[in-house]
Amino acid sequence: MERESWYCIEVVEFVGHENVRAEHETTFEITTEPYLTPRGDCIIGIKASKALRDFSDCFKRLVRSSSTRIHVVIVSEDGAVDTASGWGSEELTYEDPTRIIVRRSSYVSGNTAVIKANKAARNLSRALINSLRRGSRAVAIFVAVKPQRAVDYGVRGREEKAGQQAHTGGHT
Repeated sequence: MERESWYCIEVVEFVGHENVRAEHETTFEITTEPYLTPRGDCIIGIKASKALRDFSDCFKRLVRSSSTRIHVVIVSEDGAVDTASGWGSEELTYEDPTRIIVRRSSYVSGNTAVIKANKAARNLSRALINSLRRGSRAVAIFVAVKPQRAVDYGVRGREEKAGQQAHTGGHT
């Protein structure tokens, strides 16, 4: 019997554009469209190698859970890098043929890849955005991770150690 994977990775190649502004406060977007107008203040890249509907079945299965964490690592060919993290949802459909949107809010539509993200376009590294504004090639690596245990032992271990140190005056 094959065990369902607890993680899945998708790689999306794209390019920047002179009109990348990255000023949006609640989202950032990567699109397969070949152009960008100045109005697209959430768009960080165009000519994407895939859209949400092209993601693997493994990835789509994992993100359809509110306990799934989704990490996005964005790297330009200049070496500029930034990361964002958010969550999956039972409501995610990954059906959009053009767009991939990371949202700070809980709003879900066919183009939503991540909800409750810790960053929007305006929060991304300006070094990365400037690289994309120069038209650099880039890659966005999406990593979906569904925990296999109910407790995050890394966090719990740190909390327990901090509690022990508080009771012993910092001496263990």
